[in-house]
This record gives sequence, C-alpha cells and structure tokens, in this order.
Amino acid sequence: MSDNEARVLDALDEAETVRLLAELVRVPSVTGTDAESDLQHRCGSLLAEAGLDVDAWKLDLDTLRAAPGFPGTEAPRVEGYGVVGVTEGEGDPALVLQGHVDVVPTGDLARWQGGDPFGARISGNVLHGRGACDMKAGLAANLAVVAALRRSGVRLVRPLAVHCVVGEEDGGLGAFATLARGHRGEAAVITEPTGGAIIAAAAGALTFRIEVAGRAAHGATRYEGVNALEVFWPVFEAIRRLEADRNRDPDPVFDGNPLPYPIEVGTVRAGDWSSSVPDLLVAEGRLGVRLDEDPAEARLALEGAIAEIGHPWLREHPPAVTWPGGQFASGRLPAGHELLDQVAAAVADVTGARPAESAAPYGSDLRLYVAGGIPALHYGPGDVRLAHAPREQVDLRELRDVTRALALLVLRRCGVRD
Repeated sequence: MSDNEARVLDALDEAETVRLLAELVRVPSVTGTDAESDLQHRCGSLLAEAGLDVDAWKLDLDTLRAAPGFPGTEAPRVEGYGVVGVTEGEGDPALVLQGHVDVVPTGDLARWQGGDPFGARISGNVLHGRGACDMKAGLAANLAVVAALRRSGVRLVRPLAVHCVVGEEDGGLGAFATLARGHRGEAAVITEPTGGAIIAAAAGALTFRIEVAGRAAHGATRYEGVNALEVFWPVFEAIRRLEADRNRDPDPVFDGNPLPYPIEVGTVRAGDWSSSVPDLLVAEGRLGVRLDEDPAEARLALEGAIAEIGHPWLREHPPAVTWPGGQFASGRLPAGHELLDQVAAAVADVTGARPAESAAPYGSDLRLYVAGGIPALHYGPGDVRLAHAPREQVDLRELRDVTRALALLVLRRCGVRD
C-alpha cells in the first residue's frame, strides 16, 4: 500500500461515517416525497463541504417523461432534483460513485422494532432502519470517501464524480436525468447492497397490470354472475408456468440462484360490495427480464402466456395486459472490463480475500449507465435480502470495509498528484 493510500485510509473516520449513515436514515426519503428532495439538498451540501464542484438542478419532469428511453415511474411526483459532485482533476471523471437517496415505503409500523423505521437504531455492530441497507449505507460510503480525500490533502490526477440520484426504486428517473444532463465517466461503481460480492450483471424487471373481467350479480344469486377472482386463478397459474419456463438453465453468472427471473403478483384488487359478485379484478406485479433480453420480448412472453389460456370465459373476455410504472431492462459490465479486477483487488487488500462475483435478480440503475456508455457494476454494504423489509439493517463493519475499498479504488483509478 502506498503512502498516499495509507493517508486517505487514515483520514477515514469510522465513527463519523456511522453518524452520517444515521443522519441519512433519519430523513424519511420515500420515493417522490418532499423528504427525498430534502436529502438531495443535504447531499449537495456535503459534497460542497468536501471541496467538490457541485451541479444541483431541478429536474424538468415533463421533458424527461417525453424523452426516448424514459424508464417510467410509479410513485406520484411533483418535483425531483439531481446532484453531482466532481473533484478537481484533468479530463473526464475516471470513476463515478453512484447512489440513490430514495427508499420504499415502510409498511406496517407495528412490525418495526421500536415502531420507528427512521430511528437509525444501533444495536452492537448493526444499524437498523428503512434505507439502512438499500442504499443509504452505500451513499454514506461514497460521501465518506470524498470527505477523507479532502481531510487527507491527497489530490487526484483525474476527477472522481459522485452521483446522488432520486427515483431509483420506481424506475431510475434520477439516473436517467443525470445522464441526460451530460454527466459522464469512464466507469461507475453503484454502491447497492451486495453482501461483500461484486455484482457485474443485473436482470431487469417490468411492472405489469392485468385486468380480468367478470360479470356482476347479487351475491345471493351468484350463479347468475362470473366472479372475476375465480377466473383470475387460471391467469395466476399461467404466470407460474411462465416463470418456471423462463428460469430453466439460467445464466451461470447467477451463481446457483434458483430463480433469477421471478414473476410475482404484488397487488390484487377486486369487488366493491360484500354481497355482489365482483366484475373486475386488477392485478399488478413484476416480470423479470433475462440478461440481454429485449424488454419487448419479455412483454410478449407474458402477453402470449395469458392469451393462450384455454378457459372458456377468458377466451370470450381476454384479460387486458398493460405496462405502467417502472420498466427496468437488464444490464451487465462488458466482459473482460478492467473495473471488475480493480474493484476485486481493492476489496482483497482491505479484507484479505478476493470477493465472490455474481449477478442480481432485480433491476437497477446499472442498465442505464451501461446503456449510456459507462461500464458499471454493483459493490456496496448490506444484504439485499434485508431490503424492503421491517428487518432492514446493515452491518457497520461491512460499511467500514466497503468504504476503505472504495477509497483505494478511487486512488488507483484516478491517480494521485505528486
């Protein structure tokens, strides 16, 4: 390890990073809310305090929605902000560290220990709270690296860029807007939770809506009607068959994951009166997109599976399939790209072991960066199996190790001035 690397690692303040993570978690930045904007403003201030040149702007939502390739949204939104900080240096950024500030809703508050999802409760080496894992620990690591650079006095030859984005959870609006504004870099590390592994490929996910018609009748004479819930069951069975078919012989990069392309129905709504036969059921869910698959082909697969159902009522009254909300294509780091080995070497120098390599079964901003010509991968603190749940948490020792590895990566990719 070089003297400059040692200086920057010594400048990393572990206690300060934990305090920063707690501060981030305590902002209830659910996708599309005012608190999401508040946290973007705070990130911009932190980047400016670290000496970066900060570009902070209000998103033109109408223009973005009309742009080719718009990734879709699900949460209501009246505003959004972009924040990018860039260190001094020559040329385009040699590396981008990227993180999203938004989190998913909390769900039933009674299921959270202590009843406060945003309390940032610390127990031993673990910090609990909504967003602790997905992905405010990664965001804190990015911010801690630039603070350590400023504190150490080490100057980079090539710039480092830090992208803080909104709207990742419902499609990727913030990343899309950041790239549309012209922010670039030679490569990007998105500090999503990876459990110590490097994720060099991510499947996609498309939000679907299925409307199944029934025929209304009084509940006392239900034989005169057709229950939309009952005729939805063949649709659900067709979805499960399609899921099994699409997950045969998955790409080896998923490292034994038995279901890399899940299809799930997340919400079902039917009926408007307890003593009436429901004449409409609306189901919404997500369809996994296979690596390198055109999302249009994935949509056709679901639409075709539903069209082929042999149920007599459904043949006469075919379900309507539409595609609202977030539309995540798949993406992957180009084969043989040097970034993977560079990240792995930095991790090994911190932990003493080369990290595992795998792929993610969910959509992320990775595909937008790769499609925009910026090779990207995931590496960050936290276990994604704990995300989006009332047990969400992150191990603070993992946060420490990831922050140190990212600091080494920044110095080695960007270079250090004499």
